[in-house]
Amino acid sequence: MSNLTRQEAGLRKHTSLPAVAASSLAGTTVEWYDFFLYGTAAALVFNKLYFPTADPFVSTMLALGTFAAGFVARPLGALVLGHLGDRHGRKSTLVASLLLMGVATALIAFIPPYAVIGMAAPLILLLLRLIQGFALGGEWGGAVLLVSEYSDNSSKRAFWASWPNVGPPLGNLMAAGVLAVMSAVMPQSEFLAWGWRIAFGLSALLVIIGLVLRLYVQETPLFQAAQAKADADHAKSAKLPLALLFRRNWREILIAAGSRMGENAGFYIYSLFIITYVTEILKLDRQTGLNAVMIGQGVAVVAIPLMAIFADRIGRKPMMIGASVATVVWGFAFFALLDTRQPVMIVLAAVGGLLIFAAYSSVIGAFFSELFPTDVRYSGTSVAYNAASLIAGSLSPIIALALYQAFGTGQAIAIYLVAMGVISIISVACAKETRDIRLSDLDVVRTVTESREAVK
Repeated sequence: MSNLTRQEAGLRKHTSLPAVAASSLAGTTVEWYDFFLYGTAAALVFNKLYFPTADPFVSTMLALGTFAAGFVARPLGALVLGHLGDRHGRKSTLVASLLLMGVATALIAFIPPYAVIGMAAPLILLLLRLIQGFALGGEWGGAVLLVSEYSDNSSKRAFWASWPNVGPPLGNLMAAGVLAVMSAVMPQSEFLAWGWRIAFGLSALLVIIGLVLRLYVQETPLFQAAQAKADADHAKSAKLPLALLFRRNWREILIAAGSRMGENAGFYIYSLFIITYVTEILKLDRQTGLNAVMIGQGVAVVAIPLMAIFADRIGRKPMMIGASVATVVWGFAFFALLDTRQPVMIVLAAVGGLLIFAAYSSVIGAFFSELFPTDVRYSGTSVAYNAASLIAGSLSPIIALALYQAFGTGQAIAIYLVAMGVISIISVACAKETRDIRLSDLDVVRTVTESREAVK
């Protein structure tokens, strides 16, 4: 302690694992609130205000199309922000990501409808959605690494790394909850006119809270050590993290991205498409779908850290393969329960699906972090995570709607989930068990390998 400056000593108290986990959770919750708020509003509001057509199906498809556009921007955000995170630090990149997301979401609240400014309305909406996607592309990887790299010496890495993954269901729960309250307390005309805008305006307040917590912690020790080593070796520090990533760790990218197919496709079916299915296909009240999603997300929030404790005991691969097998099976039960049109059965469908998502989320943060060395970990996790989101997540609501239009049954969508689950099973089977790996050991192995290659 005597060698520390007063400032360093003051900051050291902010590096406890609970503080780091809380900071990461706050940031992911805010960003996913913003991102999912758009998805929920696309199914309830944007199809009417910004994409009015004579055919409600076409309006909904157009609104979901802009939702998917956010996923298109996510890989670009992963590349740019992942690069910055590997070169300049996890903390500063996460702050930039949060600010971008918050500003874009708050501005959506002020876009006039199509009836007022015509085509400019959906175009502005699309632009802000792309900014949302770009910002989110660098969020998850950095938030997970912040916790994983601090818990390198912990036997509970999956538990600690699971807390940022509580952010997506918690953010979705908050988004659906705010819109449900707005929808319940005011007439449909007022909700469409201005009520939904309050939910987007709240983003500014949430961003401030998230920033305070995110600025509360220091940069991770592993990154600081890697940066010090890179500074001592100017040849290596000049290399681009992305170039190293795709040359050296392309196999890990494929494994990580493939492992998410079942999780991501399923999540957007269970939490987003369910609202479209309940309101547009089953013709039930929108509150029925929102209630089911909120209950399911609430269960997932509690289940994720509890399942992570189990994952630290049995390993990453058993948990991931088990969740993937459940994805293969649950799709058929999910739509059978929805088709009963009974609110209790609809809630059960959502809860079952989101428990499967919780099983994935309990371990995926640790699993991804343990695949990549420190110098490319931000880029690697972000690229793999968002590539899967683009392929599986962005398209799943659109594919689901198209499959229903073609076959007239939700069981056709269940077959799509089977395919996604099988891809995840194969991908995880190709990976090594990483439960007992220390992240710092990956850097040692990388250094030894590069030294041998240099000698050759």
